[in-house]
Amino acid sequence: MQIIDHPTNREKKVEYQHKDLAAGRWAQMSLAEQMLNIGSEVSRANRWRCKGNEEQCHRAADRALELMSLTIDANTSRPGLKELCRLYEVMADYYYGDNVYQTDPQKLQHDFDIFYYAKK
Repeated sequence: MQIIDHPTNREKKVEYQHKDLAAGRWAQMSLAEQMLNIGSEVSRANRWRCKGNEEQCHRAADRALELMSLTIDANTSRPGLKELCRLYEVMADYYYGDNVYQTDPQKLQHDFDIFYYAKK
């Protein structure tokens, strides 16, 4: 069997906005720290959306999804991976999709805020 060299078969090089975190620092943080950082970006995205600035909302949402992706990559061997992946899916749907999960921005923010108490 011959493997055809096709662009989709090659590894994709990702350009991270958070280069220092992607280089390994993110994986050294606790899950609570990771979730709190993601929550900050979610909060920014929600504030921009309330102000009607979708461009800034999407920039913050991009950063939140990037950090969520790094969190999933850093926690592949821990319990809760399925929940992290589902949260990524819900976030992407809320900010870029048709909001089929009927996500409420306050409830989404709450999913991250609860980690504040876990961190204390």
